[in-house]
Amino acid sequence: MLSHILSRYWWATLLRGVVSVLFGLVVFAWPGMSVLTLTLLFGALVLAHGIGNIAAAIGGRDESETWWVLLLTGGVAICAALVTLISPGITAVTLLFLIAVWAIVTGFLEVVTAVELRREIDGELWLGLGGLVTIAFGVFLLARPEMGALAVAWLIACYAIGFGAIQIVQAFEARALFRKIIGA
Repeated sequence: MLSHILSRYWWATLLRGVVSVLFGLVVFAWPGMSVLTLTLLFGALVLAHGIGNIAAAIGGRDESETWWVLLLTGGVAICAALVTLISPGITAVTLLFLIAVWAIVTGFLEVVTAVELRREIDGELWLGLGGLVTIAFGVFLLARPEMGALAVAWLIACYAIGFGAIQIVQAFEARALFRKIIGA
């Protein structure tokens, strides 16, 4: 079951949450950063998310028929990270478009995962909420691309901190489930 994968790899969710919060704090602490720096930080953030999802998917592929959702989420993240890190000189609008597409696809897959888990675990609401927040963030960026990457740096930071906090709560919910499973 997908819930077993997520609960066994709760630490990967926690790590993604902590990395997201740290990313947001760095953006707030360094408001005058260049578009290039923001792009590279975003690439590192998304790469960490992708690696965590792929590790959880591969580790639990024998336990769940829907492990591919985590693999696909991780693959999308790694593709977005590679494009970002290989071509950091992309324009602000392209960066926003890349962030927006990543957010919408990832958010959708998180909502799908939450729906799949609704009968298996308590706390799937946090995953679904994180997905909806991520979709809303992506849609907002697509709707307002003229704002430029630096103009929305604080919005990106707020999103990263909020999403990271949701992931941290989700990780502890998953850890509780893991302890329940191994204790049973």
